[in-house]
Amino acid sequence: MDSIKIALQYILPKHFLSRLVGKFAAAQAGVFTTGAIKWFIKQYKIDMSEAKQPEPEAYKTFNDFFTRALKPELRPINQDAHIMAHPVDGAVSQCGPIEAGNIFQAKGHSYTAEALLGGNKADAARFDGGDFATIYLAPKDYHRIHMPITGTLSKMTYVPGDLFSVNPLTAQNVPGLFARNERVVAIFETESGPLAMVLVGATIVASIETIWAGTVTPPAGKAVFSWDYPTTGPEALTLEKGAEMGRFKLGSTVVMLFAQDAIETFADGVEPGETTRMGQAFATLTQAA
Repeated sequence: MDSIKIALQYILPKHFLSRLVGKFAAAQAGVFTTGAIKWFIKQYKIDMSEAKQPEPEAYKTFNDFFTRALKPELRPINQDAHIMAHPVDGAVSQCGPIEAGNIFQAKGHSYTAEALLGGNKADAARFDGGDFATIYLAPKDYHRIHMPITGTLSKMTYVPGDLFSVNPLTAQNVPGLFARNERVVAIFETESGPLAMVLVGATIVASIETIWAGTVTPPAGKAVFSWDYPTTGPEALTLEKGAEMGRFKLGSTVVMLFAQDAIETFADGVEPGETTRMGQAFATLTQAA
């Protein structure tokens, strides 16, 4: 059965299906939207008591529901200057060192930081000898992405690609998964060196947004596009630790890359399969941020 599921992902028109679902998710379809939301809540056992607006009828579109805000007191941000916070609710897929430019995906599979970042050797070189963490967001999770530490945006890159599912089964069976799917790369300058936040698209992911550019995809493209941003002066965009930086409209994966010696150690419980909660301790920094 697993092999059939993987084979189907190579065959199905994933972009077409994803954009089709995206049109419905963005539509104000009244009772149909409310019905879809109620089905989704039941199917994925979503705890709506955590939502700032718990009633399904309050959401005009499925996207509004999927990117729902949580009650702020439920996700306090760890304020210790030596601690990096979890950026999302999800589960750790993998984490560890970037070895000779390679990032571990699953047993038998790895990919390069250069490929992940859109083929830019200079960007990848900034993370040589550093660390990475891959966090999977399941359909039931909160789908806003927050800053793990304070950083100033220096670059954003859109990388075209496929839209394979990014669940654990696919990660174990599709080579180079996170470096072949469509993605948005945001690089920030921090007190601990450069930080890359890579928002990876997936099957049925209708769009990826950032708070500074809005919807980055769709539309999908066939070329890599990059935007540079000022890191000083009145136009520089600095996001504080815990601030929202982006959203998935229908869930996916975040891959983070850290500079060499930025992280002293990952926090207890940060290991494959373990649940993450936005704002909690993710890693100890070598120096205070």
